[in-house]
Amino acid sequence: MTHTPTNHASAPGPARARFAVPAKHPMVTVLGSGDSLLRVIEEAFPAADIHVRGNEISAVGDPGEVALIQRLFDEMMLVLRTGQPMTEDAVERSIAMLRASENGEGEGAETPAEVLTQNILSSRGRTIRPKTLNQKRYVDAIDKHTVVFGIGPAGTGKTYLAMAKAVQALQSKQVNRIILTRPAVEAGERLGFLPGTLYEKIDPYLRPLYDALHDMLDPDSIPRLMAAGTIEVAPLAYMRGRAQPIFTKVLTPEGWRAIGSLRVGDLVVGSNGEPTPVLGVYPQGEKDIYRVTAQDGSWTLCCGDHLWTVRTASDRRRDKPWRVLETKEMIGNLRAAHARRYELPLLTSPVRFPERPVPMDPYALGLLLGDGCLTGTTTPSFSTADPELVEALEAALPGVSVRHRGGPDYVLNRIASPGDVITLENPVTAVLRQLDLWGSRSHTKCVPDDYLQNTPEVRIALLQGLLDSDGGPVTQSDRTCRVQYTTTSIVLRDDVIGLVQSLGGVAYTRRRAATGRRPGRASGRPVEHRRDAHIVDIRLPEGIEPFRLRRKAEKYAATGGGRPMRFIDSIEPAGREEAVCIQVAAEDSLYVTENYLLTHNTLNDAFIILDEAQNTNPEQMKMFLTRLGFDSKIVITGDVTQVDLPSGTKSGLRQVQEILDGVEDVHFSRLTSQDVVRHRLVGRIVDAYEKYDHANSTEHGPDRGPRPGRGGRGK
Repeated sequence: MTHTPTNHASAPGPARARFAVPAKHPMVTVLGSGDSLLRVIEEAFPAADIHVRGNEISAVGDPGEVALIQRLFDEMMLVLRTGQPMTEDAVERSIAMLRASENGEGEGAETPAEVLTQNILSSRGRTIRPKTLNQKRYVDAIDKHTVVFGIGPAGTGKTYLAMAKAVQALQSKQVNRIILTRPAVEAGERLGFLPGTLYEKIDPYLRPLYDALHDMLDPDSIPRLMAAGTIEVAPLAYMRGRAQPIFTKVLTPEGWRAIGSLRVGDLVVGSNGEPTPVLGVYPQGEKDIYRVTAQDGSWTLCCGDHLWTVRTASDRRRDKPWRVLETKEMIGNLRAAHARRYELPLLTSPVRFPERPVPMDPYALGLLLGDGCLTGTTTPSFSTADPELVEALEAALPGVSVRHRGGPDYVLNRIASPGDVITLENPVTAVLRQLDLWGSRSHTKCVPDDYLQNTPEVRIALLQGLLDSDGGPVTQSDRTCRVQYTTTSIVLRDDVIGLVQSLGGVAYTRRRAATGRRPGRASGRPVEHRRDAHIVDIRLPEGIEPFRLRRKAEKYAATGGGRPMRFIDSIEPAGREEAVCIQVAAEDSLYVTENYLLTHNTLNDAFIILDEAQNTNPEQMKMFLTRLGFDSKIVITGDVTQVDLPSGTKSGLRQVQEILDGVEDVHFSRLTSQDVVRHRLVGRIVDAYEKYDHANSTEHGPDRGPRPGRGGRGK
């Protein structure tokens, strides 16, 4: 947009300005349908006359008003250039931000365009972003600080924006899981007397958190993420027990379980892949905690006197047995001539899960996850330049004929028998529906749990199918051969890493950004890369063959795959924590934790949100804050004017502001009625209540009456 002011500062009379809208922006995007945006601007600037002719907009009137109008249209054009439409609410908020800036209110120099175009998360065709200046500062504070309090009235997006940041952190691998909690005080102290199961009792109080999750993630993936513990939703009262022990996922024959749920007699998986019983559970009290990190990125927390089974290169050369050292004995002694000194043990045999029935041959499933088209828009198909894979796939899929369609493309057709009904479902389609894979695209594919937690034979066959299709051997001069796998699916990447680790191997991952990559080619034309590629470098133990495809297997066998190894890379202080130790019957005292590490006391990185925090008492607030783990982030949201606690109970959210004010890395973000992003009337209602409460606070004291408090949205 170009604008031409026609007055001079010294000239008397009204100011004039003219704006020319570029032809590529239709005037309806600037003025709104039926001139709705123009009417909002005219009402906001009564001291100026605004006229539109063709693609030109002119303003005449008070110099200050004209200057603000000029800035407003400039900001609107910046927003429109990003492809984001302007709405009446966005125009009103832009005007409010410009007036605040003109009056010198607030800190920082954020412009309306900077606020309205900051994307947090894009999901299911929608983009979640802040809509007001305070919301933007709130989001920025979450990025910069470990503990952030979002305080303000309902409808200001406190919880919704925090949820968006949590999902963003999970998807970008900044954290390993999300923990969402809120007090369920509306149920009173007699929650146990309500009818139904625990989840039926607490579901109404957690429903706003579930609703936000469904807005930001594929609804089909949420149950799986929650079952795996990647996303956890629970009322605050049921997190109290976690204030004492350190908890982590521990591998059992039935899958992963929290260490805090283990009891004497329970089975966990030992270093030989076989079940071993728990002999004892021993709380250790508060201890100094250290973070022990391996060179492949895996890490765990342990106390300083925790015992580790390790060996050095010298031990290996001299065929000495593994030694046992305390954590504090290894600090400062992790390198030997720039090489990592202490090697960690790996699984000596693949994990032996109980056999589960599977509806499709695991090798065939691996091939289809790699090079199959499972989108659901066409008959299932498969692409490969290796006829050997076509034959193997057809042999593994009874009732299916693999028909060549041209080039590398093959269609998986149902073999019809005389008298068959034409509408009979394709067997491959039926199985993929059963496995919840039908409709998957390259970036959403995953491995079903029945295959991930099955016998070694099933897992190896599945991995071979994945590597025969989307993997391959990588040879280097004078070095053994490693295996490399590539996918655009973050979940499938993690599933492959889990498969490798469960077999006693080691996997390293890196990301190749789509931006700036040289386009590929299909049918002689360039094809841009739309998604980042995730590359996994794999080392498998001797005896596990990664390939069935002859050309790949021969190349791998020429030099061998070497030996997978894990070394301690760093040991760093991580504060003080309550520790718990479990004793197992295994001779080496080792059991499998997350990432298939053979060690104790892992505490995962987490993004933790406490919603409706005004309904916590001071003790609950302290308990919650002191559960902050290493590399975790906490966001606490609430409205101190809507406290539902019993009379005489002080709100923990009110008290904590006095206690933590000025503490480094703790930030308080305050939102007001001007940040309400629901119906405009909600902001006016909030203002009216604040005015009423202020007028009556002297006579009646702080309002502690019960009011329904629900998290707002900022999408």
